[in-house]
This record gives sequence, structure tokens and C-alpha cells, in this order.
Amino acid sequence: MLVLLPPSEGKTVPTRGKRLDLDALSFAALTGVRRRIADALVELASSDPAKAADVLGLGPTQSEAIERDAALWTQPTARADTIYTGVLYGALDLPSLDPAARRRATRTLVFASGLFGLLRPGDRIPAYRLSGDTTLPGLGTLASQWRDVLGGVVAEQVGSGLLVDLRSGAYTALWKPAAPLRDRTATVRVLHEVSGRRSVVSHFNKATKGRIVRALLAEGAAPRTVAGLAEVLRDLGWHVEVDGRRLDVVVTEV
Repeated sequence: MLVLLPPSEGKTVPTRGKRLDLDALSFAALTGVRRRIADALVELASSDPAKAADVLGLGPTQSEAIERDAALWTQPTARADTIYTGVLYGALDLPSLDPAARRRATRTLVFASGLFGLLRPGDRIPAYRLSGDTTLPGLGTLASQWRDVLGGVVAEQVGSGLLVDLRSGAYTALWKPAAPLRDRTATVRVLHEVSGRRSVVSHFNKATKGRIVRALLAEGAAPRTVAGLAEVLRDLGWHVEVDGRRLDVVVTEV
């Protein structure tokens, strides 16, 4: 089983650590695209901060994010699983897992990234700002850069197992599973139910997905089919409804 997670927009900024080394990251097949996107991001942020703010969707109080992007190659790095923060990662709470579950996380989790494509928890990266739906001058959309290279890497990592794709919309656009992997890909939608009415609420969605991944790691579960994943989640206490390859997890409180 491989679990594909989105990154967080907000990130912890390391104060010390080695500089970014693309050759040291997992998934060496992605190095060329990573370098091309990183160079374009650094050029944009360093040459025209005002345009960078517009392209990256940043406001006047977020100039430090542009400065960090401009200095991407010299910024200190830390493990990706400490850089990414927010509701999902708070609920996942990797540091508090026992050693066996943390080892499973190292094998099982992969983070999607507009800048780096895919990352393992232990990959060292700087804090950066580059959303998955960004269009970089001279390169085009990030999806146009990643679409043709991510599929083979993910398929190799999944093997004959199950892909649990928990990415958010901007990151699903970077690459979508094709057959035969598509038939072994489970997605999860979290529905918040109040007085019989159901809706998708971002906070509930992120927190529940973090708790689901945490429970799978703690339990050591490794289902090989979408139906098997649904059964595991039900055994762990969730209300799950199956709609093809999508699992709807219904919650009433966060």
C-alpha cells in the first residue's frame, strides 16, 4: 500500500540545516523536472518580486515567502515531514507514533509537491511557496511539467498493491492514475453530517484524512483492494460508504 498525501500551503521554516541537494532526494527520475521548476521559481522570485507575488497568489504581508523562494538553493533544509504543517499533518502527528508505525510511515507515505513532484518523509527540503495550480513564466502549468513523469514513478512504488490517493484538487491535476493502476487506486471523500444533511467541509476533510492515515500506520494495516480498505476503516470505527473507487467517510464531529 502506498498513501499519497498533499503538501501544506503553510510550512515550518528551518533555521539551520544543509542546503537543498536535489540528487539526495528520493525518486531520482524526477531530478530533471525538479531542477527546471526550481530554477524557474528562483528566477521569478529574485528578478521580479511583484510579479512573483501575483503568480504565487501572495499578499503584501507574505514578502518573506518570496524571499525564501528567491534563495531556494541556499536556504536550510529539514525533513519533509517536519516542513509540512496544518490540519492534516497535525491530526496525523507523525512524531508521536511508536517506532514501528514511524517505520511504516517511511515505507508507506509519499507527499505530492508542485516543486518536487513526490517526496518521502525523510527527504530534506527548504520551506517554499509554490501551489500545485501555479503557472510559471516560461514553463507553463506545473501539471504540464509533471504529467508525463509521475505516473511511472508512482506505479513502480505501488507495485501490485493499493494506492490510497488523498491529494487535494490542485495536486490531483498534476497527474491522474491510468489503467491498470487506476483500478487499484482508492480516493477518500469526507462528508460532515448534521441533522441528516451532508456537506464537504475543508477542516473536517483534512483532519479526518490525517486521523485515517495515522490509524492505518498504527494498526499496521496494508489492504490490497479498495473494498479491503473500506473494511479496515470500518473495523477502526469509521462509517464508510463505497462508491466505485471512492470511499465516503461520514463524520458528525471533527
